[in-house]
Amino acid sequence: MTKDGQTAPKNLVSNEATNELLAVSPLDGRYRRHVAELATICSEFGLIQRRVVVEVEWLKFLVADLRLLGDTSLDPEQLSALQTVRTEFTGADAERIREIEQTTNHDVKAVEYFVKEKLESIDLHAVKEYVHFACTSEDVNNLAYAMMLRDARRDVLLPLMVDVTREILSLASAHLTTPMLSRTHGQTASPTTLGKELVNVAARLTQWAERFSNVAIQAKINGAVGNFNAHVAAAPEIDWPTASATFVGTLGFTPNSYTTQIEPHDWIAEFLNALVGFNQVILDFDRDVWGYIALGYFNQKQVEGEVGSSTMPHKVNPIDFENSEGNVGIGNALARHLADKLLISRWQRDLTDSTALRNIGSVFGHSVIALRSTSRGLKKLEVNQALLAKDLDEAWEVLSEAVQTVMRRHGLPDPYETVKEITRGKRLTETLYAEMLEKLPLDDELRSQLRAMHPSSYIGLAQELADNGIHELSVRLQNL
Repeated sequence: MTKDGQTAPKNLVSNEATNELLAVSPLDGRYRRHVAELATICSEFGLIQRRVVVEVEWLKFLVADLRLLGDTSLDPEQLSALQTVRTEFTGADAERIREIEQTTNHDVKAVEYFVKEKLESIDLHAVKEYVHFACTSEDVNNLAYAMMLRDARRDVLLPLMVDVTREILSLASAHLTTPMLSRTHGQTASPTTLGKELVNVAARLTQWAERFSNVAIQAKINGAVGNFNAHVAAAPEIDWPTASATFVGTLGFTPNSYTTQIEPHDWIAEFLNALVGFNQVILDFDRDVWGYIALGYFNQKQVEGEVGSSTMPHKVNPIDFENSEGNVGIGNALARHLADKLLISRWQRDLTDSTALRNIGSVFGHSVIALRSTSRGLKKLEVNQALLAKDLDEAWEVLSEAVQTVMRRHGLPDPYETVKEITRGKRLTETLYAEMLEKLPLDDELRSQLRAMHPSSYIGLAQELADNGIHELSVRLQNL
């Protein structure tokens, strides 16, 4: 029995499927299959594995590059054996570290002890005490998280960003010339093309993806409060700031020379804010598509066996775009909190960032679900060209902009006010539009020119702009 008197479920821990039923978070339960590739990156296993990588690489750097042990070095066979500690890291190794942590009550110290155990097992006793040399735990942690965020961005997030943006561009290309009624403030407005509207979204997404891709990942390895205190005490002959910067650079990161005990996480805030920006544009797109589905501009392909409503058999709901919107909301709320929180640490260090950072995988997980949901929804869309054409043919009032602007160009008096008096708040048919032109002080040539216009042809340079955008954005996405 549980504390509230409820009977605990029996026999629900026998396999992966039933374990997911007991997951507290939907990311590890219902949505597990959608975020599987994040599991080895952002999980506790992923963090532990990357800590081991840092410890091994730092030891190799001390011995092989800095010659900290003098004549004592590692031959190729020993270096290869040391390398296997990180390259052949297994689930059993991670379990062993967790077991050690039960005694140490310190996760990074457990990693240090584990690496030392491994060194003993491969007969590298001479270098054992140089594991974690002059390091504070945060030297290891900030580099491990740097690896985690780099890998998540490179292997999962950025490819998904590029894919969904390309799918939007593909739909834009297919409807480059399809005219549609604009709606500013929800009211009829100057026409556009479906292709141009989709390119607008793709351009915003590309810009945010570029910002996200270009965030420089910073890291440090400079001791307990960032001053190399222990380093200098133990080996004053070494240029530690240069050595530290070199080591961080060899791992592929930008050295941060000015830190307290922790790398201050400013770059992580920038990283998260760029991800939030991309996600918000996706949410904006989700809502617009949802609205266009409601108007009937888009139909959705039916999926065999799917049910839209438990009581209304006719329904095909825009669930993918709704799912995306909901997950963006959760992911961005977490991301914004972390971006704010991680910039703040009391004096030289407090531990609030440690527990907060463990939630970064959740930010990525909800973002991945959102992007995949939008992508899935896009594949189901079919454009209702007949309705787009019908709405345009019933909105001749949108040509009032063209009429008053042409009148201005030809020096006619009070053009805006004159047209406003006739059209404001009214829906015009083709007949009423023609009647309006007859009332205006236009010469026959100008009246004939305006009479030849149709809402579907009043699209300005939309087609050209969209075509140029598709080519430009395709190149930029290729470079991400």
